[in-house]
Amino acid sequence: MSEGHNVEAAHQLSERHDADPSPGRSIEILEIFEVVLLAIVAVATAWSGYQAAQWDGHQAFEYGTASRLHAQANQVATLGGQQRLLDVSTFNTWIQAHEEGNDTLADLYVKRFSPEYLVAFKAWLKTHPFTNPNAPAGPIFMPEYHNAKTELAAKLDEHGSEAFDEGTEARDNADRYVRQTVLLATALFLIAIAQRFRVRGVRIAAGILAVVLMLYAVAGVVSLPRL
Repeated sequence: MSEGHNVEAAHQLSERHDADPSPGRSIEILEIFEVVLLAIVAVATAWSGYQAAQWDGHQAFEYGTASRLHAQANQVATLGGQQRLLDVSTFNTWIQAHEEGNDTLADLYVKRFSPEYLVAFKAWLKTHPFTNPNAPAGPIFMPEYHNAKTELAAKLDEHGSEAFDEGTEARDNADRYVRQTVLLATALFLIAIAQRFRVRGVRIAAGILAVVLMLYAVAGVVSLPRL
């Protein structure tokens, strides 16, 4: 082979060698970009899954609290009803003793009234119920009458409803985090699939799609409440 041919061949090899690094650098940059995306998506996915688990736990706690408060409210309401029934029954026997003129027995029944009922009873007596036709029918119809247990039951029931609503909200937050986790997992899948493509254009297109999906999912995660 002549020297001219050798020089020409060496020149062609040199041109090929100089042309190769450009695509190589592009692939390296693309791979670095994909690794960064994988790291971001992995961290965001882990965080989203963690928050979903946290909200699930919060939901269970609030639902348990709601059940406990409602059960306590039922128990206290039952005691309050029994206390009211006892007061009314005692009042009826007081009426009978009073009508019979047995003041000693009547005073004994008065001492058996609950503190709340006794306040209303004294206020009721001031209305002159035995001579005033417009007087309330009994102490329980007086504004002064309050049943502490019944009022406590109402408060417990209200707190139980609030806890249940918080549990429902926690469940919704957990579901939203799960949806974001699915989106992040899809982005992770697209990035992994993109690395399998040899055609650079297809690989870049898949990467762009993964980036858009990742940004949407990460924005959703950031906007959600956290525990």
